[in-house]
Amino acid sequence: MLALQAVTPAELTAALPEVLPAEARKVIAAVHRGEPVVASSAVRRSAARAVGAAGEVPGLTMVAETASAIDPFVKYLLAGPDGARFEAVRIPLEHPDRFTVCVSSQVGCALACAFCATGRLGLTRNLAAWEIVEQVRVVRARLPRGRVHGVVFQGMGEPLANLDAVIQAIRVFREPCALGIDARAITVCTAGLPSGIRRLAVDAPQARLGLSISSAIAAHRKAVMPIADRHDFEDVIAAAADHARATGLAPMWAVTLLDGINDGEADARALAGRALAFHAATGVRPRISLLDYNPIGGGDPFTRSPRMPAFRAVLSAAGLASHRRYSGGADVAAACGQLAGTRAAL
Repeated sequence: MLALQAVTPAELTAALPEVLPAEARKVIAAVHRGEPVVASSAVRRSAARAVGAAGEVPGLTMVAETASAIDPFVKYLLAGPDGARFEAVRIPLEHPDRFTVCVSSQVGCALACAFCATGRLGLTRNLAAWEIVEQVRVVRARLPRGRVHGVVFQGMGEPLANLDAVIQAIRVFREPCALGIDARAITVCTAGLPSGIRRLAVDAPQARLGLSISSAIAAHRKAVMPIADRHDFEDVIAAAADHARATGLAPMWAVTLLDGINDGEADARALAGRALAFHAATGVRPRISLLDYNPIGGGDPFTRSPRMPAFRAVLSAAGLASHRRYSGGADVAAACGQLAGTRAAL
């Protein structure tokens, strides 16, 4: 059966020749409004029958909806048809009544980044495209007012390890008669899979790239990101440069500062050098996003760095702007690095 919330009108007509292009747009629009697909002045009876026989709108189970008491972030614990649990987060934007949805792409994650709670779980399975799309639909349906303005693939899992489903979800997010989200408001964040980064530039060229750096010093990066043993940092940056040249979009370089691990002056200088070299090679200046570490539960090996101001000062002295990202919902384990498919807050 076709999951109707995860196809575009063109894909629907390709799968069901009985449905005309104009009818397919009406069908997809009805699905995303939560309306039944029925015969009407715009959809012939034969087309509605074909859609009903071959299509469905599967749903996720809401296990828990938890609002932060300290900011307007909301975490949703969801379950797929097999009971596998994963999370999405509603993120408020500065513009009133606009929200971004942080979505998961996998149940768990195989990459085992040491500063990420999801990395402790291992990988259970990939999410289907409809399960990714449905996370946004679930959040949108529960908005008190306003609309979903953007999507960030920064929840559970490595998006580029499930790239077919991620790209299909992006197609549906962008589709005007589906969710109508501007592709430039969609960011795909990765720990660094070079082939996936290059494919993203081809198959979703208007979506933005986010890259988890941790440290521009290779030994420091390897200490907390096992993926660095398989994909050299040089290769990851080269792929990001290819993406920037192909798309013209500035990548986001994310660094979670860990006390005594990657927050020293040498790390800041190395990051500055990499960013300046990247700009010289591509004509695109990366957007540097610095994050405070969020605790990830029992046996937590890291603490939040007190050197954020000094780190930013080094970047500024090199002529580089940086952004200290606010990561909300920490009291309900909804902040960056904390998602682990659990009901309880840390």
